[in-house]
Amino acid sequence: MNISEIRITLRDDNKLKAFASITLENAFVIRGLKIIEGSSGLFIAMPSRKRKDGTFQDIAHPINMSTRKWMENQVIAAYRLEIQRVENGEVPPPTRNADFDGDREATMEERF
Repeated sequence: MNISEIRITLRDDNKLKAFASITLENAFVIRGLKIIEGSSGLFIAMPSRKRKDGTFQDIAHPINMSTRKWMENQVIAAYRLEIQRVENGEVPPPTRNADFDGDREATMEERF
């Protein structure tokens, strides 16, 4: 499996740092991933929906821990690249009202 594209939309928020969308094998998109600053550092929250009982259920998620870690490493690397682009003045700084559907691409080619 290959992540062919990662899109990052930065947020100006204490815990929610960005939204992300990933494209797998140029064929399947997963939108609504969240990059969260937790007590142990950055992590990825998968897209989820609220159940009738008030709990949340992931809509899409990796089946095993090694895939989750692989995906998380790729998305966090793209997030850090986008932060560098803001610091270099290449893109505008994040806003609190950013829409994750209008996110900017951070392709694999840009990362390496």
